[in-house]
Amino acid sequence: MENRGLDPVPDAERTGRVRTLFPTWVTANMTVLLLTVGAGLTVFNGLNLWQVLAVGFLAPAFAFGLVGLVSIAGKRGGAPGMALSRAVFGQRGNLFPGAVLWVARWGWETANAVTGSYALLAVLDLLFGIRITHTLVLVTLTAFVAASFLVSGLGIRALRACSRVSVCLFGGASVLVLVHLIGATPWRSVLDRPAGPASGMIAGIGTLAAGGISWVPSAPDFARYLPRSASGRAMVAATMCGAVVTVLPLVTTGALLAVEAPDLAVTNDPVAFIGDLLPGWISVPYLLTAVLGMVLINAMSMYSAGFTAQTLGFAVPRAWAVGVNATISLLLGGLLMMVATSFISTFMSFLALLGVTFSAWIGVFGVDLLRGRTYDAEALLDTTGRRGYWYAGGYSGSAMAAWGAALVAGLLFTEVEWFTGPLASTWTGRHGLGWAASVLVAAGLYAVLPRPADGTVRAPARF
Repeated sequence: MENRGLDPVPDAERTGRVRTLFPTWVTANMTVLLLTVGAGLTVFNGLNLWQVLAVGFLAPAFAFGLVGLVSIAGKRGGAPGMALSRAVFGQRGNLFPGAVLWVARWGWETANAVTGSYALLAVLDLLFGIRITHTLVLVTLTAFVAASFLVSGLGIRALRACSRVSVCLFGGASVLVLVHLIGATPWRSVLDRPAGPASGMIAGIGTLAAGGISWVPSAPDFARYLPRSASGRAMVAATMCGAVVTVLPLVTTGALLAVEAPDLAVTNDPVAFIGDLLPGWISVPYLLTAVLGMVLINAMSMYSAGFTAQTLGFAVPRAWAVGVNATISLLLGGLLMMVATSFISTFMSFLALLGVTFSAWIGVFGVDLLRGRTYDAEALLDTTGRRGYWYAGGYSGSAMAAWGAALVAGLLFTEVEWFTGPLASTWTGRHGLGWAASVLVAAGLYAVLPRPADGTVRAPARF
């Protein structure tokens, strides 16, 4: 079990390898919800196969390029992302983005827990004809969350080991699906489909990238055990490749399935729907490996959320901090599965808000990293104001101003089920790029605002 919390990893313990980032970020994208997103690209955005392939490549390449870039902060500071964020926002100022990102994690973990539970219920139905009941829903959801909590509670070594296994299993199951689709897909209809509008591609990239960038604040958490000498370029490459080789085939598979079954884009239970589309000898192993993948996605998110909870003042060991998110995920997941009338629309709305929420932090933190930020290990943990990162009363005014303005700007361009920004009807809003506006505002403002002195030395911005 990993016992280290927010304290930076000493150089002597930094025995990780850059290659471990590849299975980590493959695992982070192993969700069947990408099949539904791929179906939506065809059904709602009107894209043909070649455009879907372009979207499926460009969106993860961009989003996880940012993930790889921010992971460099992990090797520099050896601490979790939200602990390193104290150096940017100040010890007290960091509580504000930390709290927002922590709450956003609740939604992400809940969506994954619900999807994983649906997958498990679909397998039970396919194998044994067991129908869904309220009791069974709660049992499967509890089992899913408990498994996620177990892996995340054990820590980074357990996550790495499980990621390597899941990549092999899910990769094999995905090959079975693709082989089946090669023979079952009406290729004439697929290839003759006219190209959709460029606006559909832009909107598709925006939606797909919004989910990917939610991993950016977690990136240092999985790179903190890498030695300082690790190549930054190799880290970015491994992260991007891990995402692209997973997202691209999943999105493409969803688009191909939607040719014969367009309802995949709108179904309330995407997992059971997928089980009906594939023969049993493929759907059962595919859904079982998908359950494993989504357990690990939730475990990765809980792992990071545990650190975030600690930065917010939860004075408990890391594993217990993880348990807080597990409990919240269980409660919200049960509510969503019992009450929500449209899971997919709820999920897509959440993705839009998630992208804006994380992007405001990304713009500020990313510019600070590119300026050559180095981290003082003792100052990161000192919340008393006696060392650096206290700034003015515990706040970095420039970082807080840029973050707050970016958050508001992103919401102005966002439209979801529960909220419509006044600028949502503009070109930026219609194409789902509220998160992009948030990044640009945060980065632009923080780049021009004066930087408060923190007493640390800044290194050249080298990778």
